[in-house]
Amino acid sequence: MLSIPKIYGELVFSDTELKKRIPAATYEQFKKSLKDDQKEILNIDIANKIAKAMKEWALEKGATHYTHWFQPMNGVSAEKHDSFILPQNDGTIIMDFSGKQLIKGETDGSSFPSGGLRSTFEARGYTAWDASSHAFVRNQTLYIPTIFMSYQGHVLDKKTPLHRSSTALKKQTLRFVNLFGHCANHARVTVGAEQEYFLINKSVFDKRLDLKLTGRTLFGARSPKSQELEDHYYGQIKTQVMNFMIDLDHELWRLGIPAKTRHNEVAPCQHELAPVFERVSVGIDHNQLTMEIMKKTAEKHNLVCLLHEKPFANMNGSGKHNNWSVSVDGVGNMFDPGDNPESNYLFLLYVTCLMSAVDKHQDLMRISVATAGNEHRLGGNEAPPAIVTMFLGDQITEILESIADAKVYYHKEQKITTHGVKFVANFTSDTSDRNRTSPFAFTGNKFEFRMPGSSMNLSCVNIMINTAFADVLSQVCDELEKASNKEKAIKDKIAELFKKHRRILFNGNGYSEAWEKEAQARGLLNLKTVPEALVLYNSSKNIELFKRQGVYSEAEVNARQTILLEEYCKTIKIESLTMLDILNREILPTAINFEKHLAKTCLVKKNLKIDSSSELNLLKNISTLIKQIYRSRDELLKSLANLRNISGWAQKATAYRKNVFKTMETIRYYCDELERIMPKNLWPFPTYADILFN
Repeated sequence: MLSIPKIYGELVFSDTELKKRIPAATYEQFKKSLKDDQKEILNIDIANKIAKAMKEWALEKGATHYTHWFQPMNGVSAEKHDSFILPQNDGTIIMDFSGKQLIKGETDGSSFPSGGLRSTFEARGYTAWDASSHAFVRNQTLYIPTIFMSYQGHVLDKKTPLHRSSTALKKQTLRFVNLFGHCANHARVTVGAEQEYFLINKSVFDKRLDLKLTGRTLFGARSPKSQELEDHYYGQIKTQVMNFMIDLDHELWRLGIPAKTRHNEVAPCQHELAPVFERVSVGIDHNQLTMEIMKKTAEKHNLVCLLHEKPFANMNGSGKHNNWSVSVDGVGNMFDPGDNPESNYLFLLYVTCLMSAVDKHQDLMRISVATAGNEHRLGGNEAPPAIVTMFLGDQITEILESIADAKVYYHKEQKITTHGVKFVANFTSDTSDRNRTSPFAFTGNKFEFRMPGSSMNLSCVNIMINTAFADVLSQVCDELEKASNKEKAIKDKIAELFKKHRRILFNGNGYSEAWEKEAQARGLLNLKTVPEALVLYNSSKNIELFKRQGVYSEAEVNARQTILLEEYCKTIKIESLTMLDILNREILPTAINFEKHLAKTCLVKKNLKIDSSSELNLLKNISTLIKQIYRSRDELLKSLANLRNISGWAQKATAYRKNVFKTMETIRYYCDELERIMPKNLWPFPTYADILFN
């Protein structure tokens, strides 16, 4: 029988393994160099000893190659493999790996997105060992987590600014707890990423060009049955899917990824995996690995894992909930309200500072999830709206209101829930309900950001949260450190921040039309489309924020805005060209052949003096739809041609959204209507019913 403790982390070069393989003094010196409050930098002597130990361990695990594993700004992972072999003069080889090779690698950086930070002819890029993350073995290769920079020193990856933002938040959090008399030296930002995904049979996937090229169905009429009966959510897991999940868990556990929860999600073929919290950079590394391993594991079971935010229309898409928190040594979880939250002023001030950060930087929160795929989800009665708000729950909100209004708060005890069944134990209920429609919700000891899409790299999300929060904490600490009466100053600051930023709190139904009107009255941003959000990225407010906290330079902000706009345009362009390909080569030829068949049938019946009114009506419907499809297709071609005359990625993104995307929706409508009346055996690719209930 499988022993999980024995296999857990067996492919990870952990601290335990490192400690066993290098001198104690070297180990202590290495660990000291990683601490935030130390200026000592990792030197080559230490790196040589670690590299030797790492190589020996990797060879024992069957590795033949090593790679510097990094996360460029396209959001996926990148790797270039080099073997350990070093030829000798006598024709033999040795297995070699030095500290220099561990610390720095060189790769061609010209083909990765740079957003104008470099010219395409400037090829040199550097990868540098991220010693805060563990190396691991996968596919007979030693994977070394790294950052990625250009020859000129510009940051070309997602991990470096993530580390910078975490450092900024940890620094300000330590200042913050010192206000309350805590002499802490270490803080940790943690994340747990709940990953939603679809699994479909490979046989149907292979027959859908749209799924293969874009990750979503560009055509597809609603299935007679979908998620209406609410019978899939938490339902019994099919054998084929369960076998996939078992293999997936084992693969993840061997790599030290703490996969915890698995279940069916709302839509047919949709599922979720949730891990235990980890340090933010490690949690994101692990989520990137999880997505890759999901795809590979699915193949072994003749399945395909779909990570697109909206693979199927008219049913739930997939998100990735970012469970985020901060903890401090000697203090604990900063978002733990304790048994008496009304007197826990450290918690209350920390939360109101976060309120201020979210309210001031609604635009950055929205920008962090702005992708073409996620645009299909947000506000669709399945995910939070595009309006950023916070949910604190009734109890915490009432406590803050009492402080702001100088009123007495009466402590609420947890109530005992009874059910009238004597052989089932009674239990205590929480003091507040949960709100599943809130974009940024307090869930008891953490905040759950629910807007990210399932395919996203979560670095950008956490960069925005960390940076915005660090900036507010910095300003509050500057003020309170000068206060003569800190206790009064802290209470006054809680009241001030709550009054000023209470508009960001919303505990109601985020799906309702009434809320959209109320949000507008409150002055909250409602950035419904990606172009609307992304044009705000490089505002002077945001550039100054990132510069103050040492996260991005102005050039790096501009580059990321350009990359996101360009990616949005390219995504819709690929989808539109795929739609045209399927339309011209599959749907229209099939429909025209059926139209010919109907026309012949009508003529035959007419010659035989048999009533052909039913066939004639069907023929008219088919002909009308074909005409509408041709007309819309021509509009799409015209819109794509007009884009050649538009310069600037922001203008192009707006045109793609306003013209190309809109016309694609029209084409889809007519084609889906066509599918509903065409014979099933003639339709050129699997329908929703074929895919979802195969």
